[in-house]
Formats: sequence, structure tokens, C-alpha cells
Amino acid sequence: MKPVLAEILVPGEAGTGCALVLTAPISFWGGVAPRTGRIADVRHPQYGAVIGGKVLFVPGTIGSSSASAVLMELVHAGKAPAALVLHEPDAILLLGLIVAREMGWPTPVAVKLDKTRFADMARRVSVGKDGLIVSAVTP
Repeated sequence: MKPVLAEILVPGEAGTGCALVLTAPISFWGGVAPRTGRIADVRHPQYGAVIGGKVLFVPGTIGSSSASAVLMELVHAGKAPAALVLHEPDAILLLGLIVAREMGWPTPVAVKLDKTRFADMARRVSVGKDGLIVSAVTP
């Protein structure tokens, strides 16, 4: 896949990792364990997958005003995604990154990318501070 420039939603650290492309929307409140970074919602197709250190592609979120607290806890615990790629901005979720950054914790960059591009992602993905997404097949 050719590199693509995504819209930056929340500035943060560049991130590289294995792509975790979610196939369904997720609720961070109750859907992701903040201490482990594991998808805890048994109804979610990627139940049991760990989001920590991955470039997380999220097609949508299931709202809860507590989602920001869960993402902030993930950042604090070192279990946050390496980068967050959203199809649609979620102000409440992204607030968790903003508050974590204000606390002085290193936070991953969050960008917006059309979900039709999610399927193009190879196994390993890098998201730059500038929003440049580079997807490369690795052994």
C-alpha cells in the first residue's frame, strides 16, 4: 500500500506496531480491560485481542462518557495502542489522550482515516507524528 496522510485528531508520539483492524465498533468502557489492554467484551469479534502496542484501527465506538478514563488508564499503565486510527472522531474517547498528555505521560498519536482504507493495511504499520501512515508487509 502507498503511504497515506491521515488527519491528525490528537497529536502524540509516532507509533509502529502490528495492525489490529477491528471489524466492529467497540466500547472502551467495559469493552477493554484498562489494566491489561485486552478486549474484554465477549460479544466483540476480536474478544481477547490485546490492543497495547498495536496500531489500532477502530471503525466506530459505542459511546460512554467513561471511555476517556479507560483510554487514559491504558496510557498510564503502558497498555495503550502504539497509534489510534479512527474512522470517525470520538471526542469523549480522545479526551483521554488529551488529559494523559496534560498529565505529562507519553501519548500515542490519534488520526482519522476512512474505514475503506482499513482493509489495505498490512501486518505492520507505522503512523508518524505528521499523520503519515506507512503499511509494510513483514515476515
